[in-house]
Amino acid sequence: MPQEQSSQQHRDLRPAIDAAVLAAGAIAAAGVIAAAALFQRKPRPAKAAPPAASPGRGKHARTPTEIPAQGWKEILMRVYAEISDDRLLAVAAGVTFYGLLAIFPAIVALVSLYGLVADLSTLNDQLASFEGVVPGGALDIARDQVTRIVTKSDGSLGFAFLFGLAAALWSANAGMKALFDALNVVYDEHERRSFFRLNLMSLTFTAGAIVFLLLAFNAIVVLPITLDFVGLGDRTETLLSLGRWPLLFCVVMLGLTLLYRFGPSRAQPKWRWAAPGSLIAALIWIAASAGFSWYAANMATYNETYGSLGAVIGFMTWIWISVIVVLLGGELNAEMEHQTAADTTTGAPLPLGLRGAQMADKVAP
Repeated sequence: MPQEQSSQQHRDLRPAIDAAVLAAGAIAAAGVIAAAALFQRKPRPAKAAPPAASPGRGKHARTPTEIPAQGWKEILMRVYAEISDDRLLAVAAGVTFYGLLAIFPAIVALVSLYGLVADLSTLNDQLASFEGVVPGGALDIARDQVTRIVTKSDGSLGFAFLFGLAAALWSANAGMKALFDALNVVYDEHERRSFFRLNLMSLTFTAGAIVFLLLAFNAIVVLPITLDFVGLGDRTETLLSLGRWPLLFCVVMLGLTLLYRFGPSRAQPKWRWAAPGSLIAALIWIAASAGFSWYAANMATYNETYGSLGAVIGFMTWIWISVIVVLLGGELNAEMEHQTAADTTTGAPLPLGLRGAQMADKVAP
């Protein structure tokens, strides 16, 4: 009897057990189906693909004009971030220090060369033509140095003159090398040029800068006097006098383009990848110089704060602002190259990683 009762109980529980087994099986089947659906989903849409494959950001641009608006937005955001990452203000301050040490030898070289083609006694008067663009403190320092040099110079082209000119160029060369070093920071490069190649390049740029200043003096001061003497007519003289300023702007832009192309220790970028930063830097520099000149003349209290050093402090501040602008132009060029996977360096196109330039060898994420 007990055995029959046990069998009866098992028969009574079997429907419940079968139901539980069916429920567990259903749950397991649902889990398997869900897992299969999870792992067999289609890939994400193309918008989630790696950034380098996105054509709407200029990742394959062969010229800066092919970079769309979204790409330029990314470039400007990175330039803003690099100001802090590259310690741009501190680097510019270092260049300013070396530039201040180099400026006096550069003035010696400039005055020496100017004395070969013009009367040195008129140089101080001609410096007044730069008022409104160059801060007054800078002009005061230049006038003092010109007066000191003129009183000691006999204007003769002898061995002592040539030796002094060479020494002045070599001393002024330190400022240019400091600027080259700052551009290496901007382009994420390390100096790899030999001692002779680096100094040859920096001396060439130093001499070129001095020649440019001589041409600027002639364009600003000598050209109006010459036109008045020749007597070409008021309209022609006005057009030529006004035309010298755009010409000087183009020369400044050309000088900056050469600086961005040959200054950093890297494979040279193509001209079209160095020109945009030069254009922006030239425009900003003219506006910043004029603005600071007005501020120094009307609002600054350098003399009250620093006493006899006021002119020097104002001059250093102007050099610092100028260097910042030059480095900003370099940052813009560098990030433009960083935006595209196309080869931005000169010569035959090379794949990423083999171009000899950090910004050209990597694509920004």
